[in-house]
Amino acid sequence: MQKKSRPLYIEPFDLYLFGKGRHLDLYRILGAHPHREGEDEGFRFAVWAPNAIQICLVGEFNHWAWDEIHLYPVGSSGIWAAFVPGLGAGKLYKIGVKGYSGEIIYKSDPFAFSGEYRPGTASVTCGLGGYQWHDGEWMRERAAGGTQQDKPVSIYEVHAGSWRRHNDPIRPFYSYAELADTLVPYVRDLGFTHIEFMPLAEHPLDQSWGYQTGMYFSPSSRFGPPDDLRRLIDICHQSGIGVILDWVPAHFPKDFWGLARFDGTALYEHEDPRLGAHPDWGTLIFNYGRHEVKNFLISNAMYWLKEFHIDGLRLDAVASMLYLDYSRKEGEWRPNKYGGRENLEAVEFLRELNTITHAEAPGAITLAEESTSWPGVSRPVYAGGLGFTYKWDMGWMHDTLAYMSQDPVFRKYHHNALTFSFLYVFSENFLLPLSHDEVVHGKGALLSKMPGDMWRQQANLRLLYAYMWAHPGKKLLFMGGEFGQWNEWSENRELDWQLLNFPAHDGIRSLVRDLNFLLRREPAMHKHDHGWEGFSWLDCSDYNASVYSFIRRADCHPPLIWVFNFTPVARDGYRVPCPDGGLWKEILNTDSMYYGGGNVGNPYTLRAEPSDWGNASSLCLTLPPLAAIALMPAVGEEGAAAG
Repeated sequence: MQKKSRPLYIEPFDLYLFGKGRHLDLYRILGAHPHREGEDEGFRFAVWAPNAIQICLVGEFNHWAWDEIHLYPVGSSGIWAAFVPGLGAGKLYKIGVKGYSGEIIYKSDPFAFSGEYRPGTASVTCGLGGYQWHDGEWMRERAAGGTQQDKPVSIYEVHAGSWRRHNDPIRPFYSYAELADTLVPYVRDLGFTHIEFMPLAEHPLDQSWGYQTGMYFSPSSRFGPPDDLRRLIDICHQSGIGVILDWVPAHFPKDFWGLARFDGTALYEHEDPRLGAHPDWGTLIFNYGRHEVKNFLISNAMYWLKEFHIDGLRLDAVASMLYLDYSRKEGEWRPNKYGGRENLEAVEFLRELNTITHAEAPGAITLAEESTSWPGVSRPVYAGGLGFTYKWDMGWMHDTLAYMSQDPVFRKYHHNALTFSFLYVFSENFLLPLSHDEVVHGKGALLSKMPGDMWRQQANLRLLYAYMWAHPGKKLLFMGGEFGQWNEWSENRELDWQLLNFPAHDGIRSLVRDLNFLLRREPAMHKHDHGWEGFSWLDCSDYNASVYSFIRRADCHPPLIWVFNFTPVARDGYRVPCPDGGLWKEILNTDSMYYGGGNVGNPYTLRAEPSDWGNASSLCLTLPPLAAIALMPAVGEEGAAAG
């Protein structure tokens, strides 16, 4: 390989867009790319380091020697670039940066498309490649489908490193290729509409789960090369499954080899720790007011959406971005220019991100993990909102899990915990999350949160899932929850798959499958998830029996009545208002023997009868213990057995 590098020309318009923070394809300009000049083939490199006094390329190709392969300033842009002939793909390298202090720091390339297998932190020469996609029909339908808000959405959240594992301490992880062969058919069988992967960008520390992102443009080498991830997503799309990626623009680690003080100064972060350091996570906060930093993040979002056909980005810790005083005491934060606590630059970044995402990747969605009462998170930017497609309903999650953890004898004293969400349920486009955060750090698995003996715990979990799927809003369930994982989740071991040998656990999985089937089949279960026209209470006042009932509707489609009994008492002759009258049949019962229940329920067609409650009629039901039932109109099925 020739060790001498050559200066590299970059188009002035590219430099102009970068300086304005508006270069959506910046990853095609910066970073390492295969390149040809005349008869010479090699790689071109470009890096933004405006305060450096010297930049050199080091790697296995020159025995990591400083001052041999130089990068050259590109005008006054702050970019250093060079063409290195004779350099091929798959080579480890780092960017050597000498700052004004004279110290030389070896950094990973912020725009590298591949990284070294952990715990290594070098970048790897790798181009964008020429993967041939086979998901054209999916992408066309996604783009033509418009808003996702009237469609069924149920998301299976996955940590790729622990869904399944090999018994190999060196390389224990299932590869992207193996996940394509195992995870995809599993999720398709269960009927989930999407897989959400916890962060797949490269990160050296397994225990960070990817939220301490090291290389934003490098798919983690734990699971294979970038094209294998493309194939995994391609197969998802061919199987009718969307892919959502956890994305972390809220903070980045202080690792000396990463973005922190990249050119010897606070480049990607703020110099002032009151703005630039996160006290909870020991991380740094992006300087959203700097055009080049904002451009780095937005082009990274475009990279995943365009180059990997990702269908959605879930933004972690949005609340920490919105508030300057997030998790800070008095004197530890600096007000904005109006004296307020809102991070105006972060707000503008989020609005720009969502606007660009919806314009450049039609049909793609964005989801905010946002735990405060910030208004309009999922409202359009033109209406003053932040522009997200969905907001995680953290309040629903906390209230519901707190209620479910109560012994049923005490639930009547907490009746409003389940009705409270309906005071704000349509103020945002909500997604109901039972995520990884609820099954770690001593919180226990979902099943172990439930009170009582094993039968009651499993019945409660089935009841919880039915309530979640029936409640307005999109759904998210973390892996293992679908079969009643017993142990708290750990990134260091695979799920307790052996539990599926027990009929009760397999029954929980069967219920989740049937709930997803119902969600997809019945428009009443998803079409009006974000408006009152699709929901009305039948009775939410029976606190003494801990019974709730409501109806879901969709225009020109059959309605569904849901009734929930949160006590272990079977109730015969229980009357529920039925405004539509006529014949009804039970179509789902979480106490079914197929799910591990006792098979108490309503096997025959029911006729609505006159009522004294001011309604036209009511249904006389048998309510199974700790269970939910769903009923649909049964026109012309007088006396027939329920399906």
